[in-house]
Amino acid sequence: MSEYRGLIEAACRGAVVDEFEGPGDELTIEITRDHIQDVARFLHGEPCAFTLLADVTCADFPAGDGRGNRFRLAYHLFSRDTGSRLRLRVWADAESPEVPTVTDVWATANWHEREVWDMFGVRFGGHPDLSRILMPFDWEGHPLRRDYPLGGEDVWFSDAV
Repeated sequence: MSEYRGLIEAACRGAVVDEFEGPGDELTIEITRDHIQDVARFLHGEPCAFTLLADVTCADFPAGDGRGNRFRLAYHLFSRDTGSRLRLRVWADAESPEVPTVTDVWATANWHEREVWDMFGVRFGGHPDLSRILMPFDWEGHPLRRDYPLGGEDVWFSDAV
């Protein structure tokens, strides 16, 4: 068990699902979506001091994780004090994908969560302005979902060279 997992489990009982260590000591801690805000607040403060949310990413797994979840979100954290990096993993379900926002902890979450919503359709409960950020406002659907229809637009070519 990693130091961060122990700290999170002590501060937020029932939050940790599992942990994974990747190449180069890259640590990922999977937590329940109901605890994301509590864990974020804890990690932002002392003793961890993960004051920078560098990115929020999403991956679509139409077959799911075996528990009814389809979308896997990853929160990439960085501590300026220690230089430590940590990834939090949270799953959102297939039927109504929603995860609580962490914009009150990290201001950068505002744009990252909007991008995930725009591209994947994962809602962030309590987000101050969950609106399109990359696609036009009248766009229908979420283009990075695996079930988004493939296609294209007709392109008109002229014979002029």
